[in-house]
Amino acid sequence: MDNPIGIISMQFTRPFTGKDLHYFQKSAELGFDFVELLVPEPEDALPLDEVRKAAEDAGIFTVLAARVNPQRSIASDDAANRQGGLDYLKHCVDVAAELGAGIVGGPLYGEPMVFAGRPPVPRSDDDIAARADRTISGLAEVAPRARAAGITFAVEALNRFETDILSTTRQAVEVVDAVNDAGLKLMLDTFHMNMEDRSIPDAIRLAGDRIAHFQANENHRGHPGTGHLDWTAIMRALHQVGYSGPISLEPFRRADDRVALPIAHWRAPREDESAKLRAGLGVIRNALALAEVDQ
Repeated sequence: MDNPIGIISMQFTRPFTGKDLHYFQKSAELGFDFVELLVPEPEDALPLDEVRKAAEDAGIFTVLAARVNPQRSIASDDAANRQGGLDYLKHCVDVAAELGAGIVGGPLYGEPMVFAGRPPVPRSDDDIAARADRTISGLAEVAPRARAAGITFAVEALNRFETDILSTTRQAVEVVDAVNDAGLKLMLDTFHMNMEDRSIPDAIRLAGDRIAHFQANENHRGHPGTGHLDWTAIMRALHQVGYSGPISLEPFRRADDRVALPIAHWRAPREDESAKLRAGLGVIRNALALAEVDQ
């Protein structure tokens, strides 16, 4: 398996601004094929033409990660927030087209919990059904726009502490199948799958050809190989479903275990992580190679 493997821009810095374009070259030098970039916000001061040129000059490509919030939620019962979610996803298509990025992934439905300070609350059956319907209808509205632009939306399930819309691969499959448009597929993230799916390989096999983007993250978001995930079994499942798309790494669990440290929040690196990034990349490449070995 020779899937392209990438690194998320948050590995190096956040926000990613115009002064950070040199990280494309650094990513290439570390051996990565692409950078997963958060969809730029206006305050990032990130000229899209310069981003595209910097990536091309480094010989890599980009995929995009959408940034939703309560005001960008197609699942919301608030009409203004729901429209904000639709408008944002349409904006993501425009940005991707300008950057030449073929994938926009993430929790496209909105409704963040812990990072928006929103606790889980009980829902009636009617409320659950209405939130599901709004999610499906919203994605059905934007998927054709993405498809027409040659872009794929890749919707991601997050763990129960980060959303109450899609938390399992089975739920995400149900939504993609309900939308039934080539402009919408799945993004799977092993960090979340480790918490919510009974078996990561079985979930991958269930997702099958719906997968458009795969995030290979350890159970604790450390560097691949430093946790307990069985990478060969995971990559073998991807091989079994014929997945040849991008695989990105997000190992931003830093080497810092101080008591009372807010691990859930992004933190800047405190050391040069180049050696660890190369080693983690090697773990995934080796697992991809072993996935094709007969058992």
